[in-house]
Amino acid sequence: MNAQVNIFLLAQNRLLLEALARILRKKAEFSVTHAGAYCPECVRIMHDSNCEVLLVDSSVTDAFGFQVVQDTLGAMAGLKALMIGMEGDEETFLKAVSAGAAGYVLKDASAMDVVAAIRAVARDEAVCPPRLCRSLFRYVAGTCSSLPNMRVKSQLGLTRRQQQLVPLLAQGLTNKEIAVQLNLSEQTVKNHIHRMLQKVGADDRLSVVEMVKVNQVFL
Repeated sequence: MNAQVNIFLLAQNRLLLEALARILRKKAEFSVTHAGAYCPECVRIMHDSNCEVLLVDSSVTDAFGFQVVQDTLGAMAGLKALMIGMEGDEETFLKAVSAGAAGYVLKDASAMDVVAAIRAVARDEAVCPPRLCRSLFRYVAGTCSSLPNMRVKSQLGLTRRQQQLVPLLAQGLTNKEIAVQLNLSEQTVKNHIHRMLQKVGADDRLSVVEMVKVNQVFL
């Protein structure tokens, strides 16, 4: 982890946005590279800001859905998402997990809870409310039973979500079938595959799988 953690803050409520930014900027270990509401230009701005942690308030997902988190993480390798002010119900929590969130902080959390969660996520640790851990274990068990026992390293610059697509492409699944497996929209899957083709220099879906095999990135 760098001397400072670069944070990209998204919240729709201006008062909350300013309060969070003020709290984080008081910490020498943090650098708030951006604080604002979600907009279509966010991904481009994030690339320019070189951020490491995406801090997303629940107001963003309430307004735009978890697709925002999926698309953002899919566009930037290594970016970690921490979702704060979230509901304590299992369904919302699992939607966040499916979207790729590395941390989930409930709406009754204190400022220090948020600071501690950012530190943990920046260290590549997961943050999960204790009362929702059981839900997470059930979710993982169900996912592992339906997906092949194969993981892919990120040596080719693939994001975590794109790594998950490789074994599914190897099975010859369609975009729609992959979307069902990973709880994504069909358009999101299509976007991921397009970016994968560009990253590995492949001409088609099966060429992506072959490229991964050639580079010996299967574990």
